[in-house]
Amino acid sequence: MLEKTNQVNLLFDFYAPLLKGKQREYLELYYLDDLSLGEIAEMHEVSRQAVYDHIKRAEKQLFEYEEKLQLAKKHEERQAIFTQMGGLLAKLEPSETSRTLQAMLKQLTEMD
Repeated sequence: MLEKTNQVNLLFDFYAPLLKGKQREYLELYYLDDLSLGEIAEMHEVSRQAVYDHIKRAEKQLFEYEEKLQLAKKHEERQAIFTQMGGLLAKLEPSETSRTLQAMLKQLTEMD
């Protein structure tokens, strides 16, 4: 369950603007704010089933976006490469070149 929660949170970071209003709102309340279906239903004066349906549709939509666009997968791959590069740079003797490379890596990491 925790793995799914983490995965949905990551996908939400990338694709939230593509979701419809209620789907995005309910998903955010459920996963990011950790509210129960009942709490969300009470806030919006709808049934728990309606909240559940919106969340399930939103989850499905997030996974479909990722299947097509693969933004999260590419992000994780870049992060792994940045980590490897950082490890290699740490092994180099301090020099102007290594400091420049370190600064460039920092910029790349912050951009992603």
